[in-house]
Amino acid sequence: MFVKSLMIPKHHCVTVEHDQPLKVALEKLETHKIDGLPVLNGDEYAGIMTRYSIYERFFLSGKQKESFLNETMVADIAIHSEQFLEGGEIFEKTLLDLKDFPLLAVVDTKRKFLGILTRADVLDQFRSAFGVNRPGVRIAFTTVETEGRIARLAEIAHHFQEQIISLVTFDETDKLVRRIVMKVEKNQNLDRFTKKLEEHGFRILSIQEDLE
Repeated sequence: MFVKSLMIPKHHCVTVEHDQPLKVALEKLETHKIDGLPVLNGDEYAGIMTRYSIYERFFLSGKQKESFLNETMVADIAIHSEQFLEGGEIFEKTLLDLKDFPLLAVVDTKRKFLGILTRADVLDQFRSAFGVNRPGVRIAFTTVETEGRIARLAEIAHHFQEQIISLVTFDETDKLVRRIVMKVEKNQNLDRFTKKLEEHGFRILSIQEDLE
């Protein structure tokens, strides 16, 4: 999945202009209960404004709160003006980029602001990939890294009519072994299903029921 398919488009974003006082930015952050805003110069992306950056600069300013918020412009403390996305990135690669701030802007080749990708959006996709929000049984196992193993796993699941909620694989340090976490709907076939997996060389590590 690509960033452009997950981003919040411009017309749904709360933004602030670079030449507005910080008071305006803080009011928008408070009103919408969000942690960050894209800063724009017309249609052009100019950075990000966060609660943390406002508070940090205030404590360093030595000014009274009202004079600081009214006299300091958004452009004076906007951050990350050179960190943005262009829409074609694979969304899972953005998680580390979003580690230290709540959102990234998405822009075109001329820096025209198109929308944002938030940390919450990316985490929601990871939760979906792991089936976090659906009850079921999570089975963790390993298998040798050979051609056709995932297809064989699918055949066994189909034979036992397992309803797969999620399937995630991980590379092990040992390049010959792959770790797999599968979440399935709870049913009466689970014991026979896991036994068949072991018969075909899938080594079960754990079985855990997730209530949600």
